[in-house]
Amino acid sequence: MELTYSNQLSGFDPEKRYRNPEHFDKPEAGVTSVLVIGHWPSVVDAYESAGIDVSVKEAKQVQIVGAANQVELEKIIAALRAEHGSIQILVDGLEAGEIHRPKSGDLALHLFDVLSTIHASAGELTTERDDLVLTVDALREEIETLKKVSITSQADEAGEIAALKATLDEARVQYRANASKESLEKLVAELAKT
Repeated sequence: MELTYSNQLSGFDPEKRYRNPEHFDKPEAGVTSVLVIGHWPSVVDAYESAGIDVSVKEAKQVQIVGAANQVELEKIIAALRAEHGSIQILVDGLEAGEIHRPKSGDLALHLFDVLSTIHASAGELTTERDDLVLTVDALREEIETLKKVSITSQADEAGEIAALKATLDEARVQYRANASKESLEKLVAELAKT
């Protein structure tokens, strides 16, 4: 089987098998010869080390619009590599749970600013959530205290009603079994007048 390693985007021969050399990691089994289009020394070395016939063909030069000369093109490529490196450092830090300001790269610096704003907002939301949890806990404690006070108050009132009924029973004054505390107090007050 013959393989052609090329990163071309068009112009494929349907009779040939192609692989993208950018994704190369090791020689494929069953290959009898390889054609490498462009400068891909890792592909050439790996197949030659495996004893497979390798041919290299110069890749077509692509004219990049906007690049006046090779020096300008190299500057653009260097700037793109630096930008990529800055973004990669930022991403690696984020994966480790940290955020560090990159030293260069307009896009990386802008991304850092946006992520810093998001990080700050998330911190504020976390603080607000924690404050709400504390407020809810305080309200629960207050409800429990009010329940205890209510139970104590009801017990005190029940004791007062029992004392009023005992006074009325002693004086042989009749009253309803479900009489309110106020009506019992009126009966006791009338009893004191007589």
